[in-house]
Parts: sequence; structure tokens; C-alpha cells
Amino acid sequence: MNNKIQILLLALLTVLSVNAQDIQEQTLANSQNTAQRLLDNERDRNLVIGGYGQVDYNQPFGDGKMYNGNLDVHRMVLLVGYHFTDRLQMITEIEFEHVKEVYVEQAFINYRLNDFMNLRGGLMLIPMGIVNEYHEPSTFNGVERPNVDKYIVPTTWREIGAGISGTISGPSLKYQAYVINGFKGYDNGAGFNGKNGLRGGRQKGAESIMSSPNFSMKLEYFGIPGLNIGVSGYFGKSQSTLYHGLDKSDNQGISTADSSLVGTAMVGVDFRYNLKGLQLRGQLIYNSINNTMQYNQFTGSDLGSSMLGYYIEAGLNVLHGSGKGDQKLVPFARYEKYNTHMGVEGPLSINDAYERTDITLGLGYWFTRGVAVKMDYQRFLNAAGDGNNQMNMGIAFMF
Repeated sequence: MNNKIQILLLALLTVLSVNAQDIQEQTLANSQNTAQRLLDNERDRNLVIGGYGQVDYNQPFGDGKMYNGNLDVHRMVLLVGYHFTDRLQMITEIEFEHVKEVYVEQAFINYRLNDFMNLRGGLMLIPMGIVNEYHEPSTFNGVERPNVDKYIVPTTWREIGAGISGTISGPSLKYQAYVINGFKGYDNGAGFNGKNGLRGGRQKGAESIMSSPNFSMKLEYFGIPGLNIGVSGYFGKSQSTLYHGLDKSDNQGISTADSSLVGTAMVGVDFRYNLKGLQLRGQLIYNSINNTMQYNQFTGSDLGSSMLGYYIEAGLNVLHGSGKGDQKLVPFARYEKYNTHMGVEGPLSINDAYERTDITLGLGYWFTRGVAVKMDYQRFLNAAGDGNNQMNMGIAFMF
């Protein structure tokens, strides 16, 4: 009898172990963006392609005014990868925004040293928050990306550099660490301001300059079924054209150039939880910026000395367990708050209009894993008492 019980317990533990491993693998798979899918899942082919896009309709309303709606092929993106060998791969991501603007969002070489470490170099996404890396429109709820990811992170943020990445299966950890160029804070004028924070300083790999290197890292844990938890960090100084050709003995020139840059220490935590149709996600990003008083006095800008943004989102796939395969119908709600003037230095006063709150309520239907139609309502408010509304509808796809 005891032997039978032991055999049953052993069988049960084996089933649970296999099931837990399957869930863990699915959890890790759900954290892959298109570029990572091309790196991981297509090693048997030399040339691999992927892509994503979205077509949006945005209709502001309210405040007793009439507004035109905006219809836009917001973005159309093609990813092309090439596997030179089983270890050496290349990924490029070329994006057309608003039909007429062309950008390179990623262009890097990946060399797999072993099963848990890769060397990576080129134009890469900064691993901060959720959407900056997982920005394909069919991977998130809502027609538009959260504004926390626009004004605080700021998405889509990519720079040129090199570093390491990898996954360690035992402790269920995924890591990234890169040395990269920083934001361009000054080029015949200020690249930063109070409303948009550091967003205007993204160099995007377009003839980027580097007067000092920056450091970016992220650590993710995926050991709990359905849950991904991430911790991110970004540290360094902004870049300035005033250092170029500057004589090392020119103390006054160096002092002037020093006034044209700021130091950045950005940290973030995020989570995604998906289990049995329930979808939860959220993130918190804090950015401490030094030398802003000198920067603002020199450039005439109004950059804040600290910024904070967070959001929490909940959704429910009401088709889960209905036998509809990869089809999903997801009502969701998101609350986000972000302040690019959380703190200021010197004579600069806090601008309440830069403390903003967004409420988004929406519905999305996924025909299959990579194709969705979405609609939502957004209410935008700020601490100055201003507010407006917007309805959005969109088509999203990824392959």
C-alpha cells in the first residue's frame, strides 16, 4: 500500500513539475518581443522576417469646442534578421511612422556565447519599463501606448552601444546590461524641457554624439507562473556638442559646456501577470536629474529636477476557456499618473500643468494572437484644472 501511495505521489509530483515547467516556459515566451522571437525561434533558417503595424483613429471632444478626428497609419514596421551561424545573428527594425517618416529602431549583432549569455552591439532598445521593449501594438491593451511610457521613459527609446544579455533558467532570471551613448541635451539649444522631459534628447542612432558613456540594465524574474517582474536602471550624463573641439586648458569653455548637460539616474519596476484570462500590469518609473538649475539658466529651458510616472491596468479575457483558441475579447481599465515637474531647482517654479492623470477604458478583440481591433475612451486631466477627452479606434497586427 505504501509503495502504491509513493508511486502515486511521485507521478503527481512529476505531472506538477512538468506543468509548472510548461507554464514557466509560456511565461517567458509571453515576454518576448518580435526581435527576440526572431533570435530564439528561427535558428534553422538564415533569413527571417517579422513586422507589426497599427492604423488609428483619434477623436478629441469636449470643452465646448469642435475637433477634427485624426486618421493615421501610425506605424508600419519591418524586422529583418539574418543568422550567419547558429551563434551569430543580426536583427534590424525599420519603421515608417505617419507614412512619411522613416526610422531605424533596432540594428544590432547578437553573438550567443552559451545558453545563458549573449554579446550584443549596435542600435538597441533601452530596457526600461514594459512598452519600450514590448511596443508591438497587439501586445498591449488600448489603441495608444501609455503616456507614462511617452513622457517619463521615453518610448521608443533606443541608443547605440554594446553589452550582454541572457536568460538563466534555473533561478528564472533574464538580464541585460549595456554601455551606450546618452541623451543629447544640447545642440545649439536645449534638447530637454519641462513638458516633455528628456524625450527630445533621444538620439535614435542618427549621427549620435557621445561626450560621456551611460549605463543601462534590467533584471527580470519569471519563476512564478504567469508573472514577470522587472527592475530597470539607467545612469549617466547627457551629451553636448559644446565639448567637441574644446581645448582641455580652456577652463571657461569647459565650465560653459558643463552647464549644457545634466546627470540622469532613472530607476523603474514593472510587472505583468496573465493567468486564466486575468491580465494585470503596472509600472513605476522615477528619474532624478541633477545640474538642472545651471542647465535651465544656460539654455532658457524649464527642465524639472525629478520626474515620476506610474500606471496600473487590469483586463479580463472573457473568451478564456471558451474553446475559441487564440481569440480574445478583453475589456480593460488603466489609471496612470505622471509628473515631469515633480521637483525643480533654483528660481524655477513647479508647473501644475505638467502633473497629469490619464484614465483609459477600452475593449479589444484579438482574431488570433497577432491581429486585433481596439477601441477606448480616454480622459486627460492635470493639476492645473485642465482636461479633455478622446475616443480612439485602431487596427493592430504583428507577425
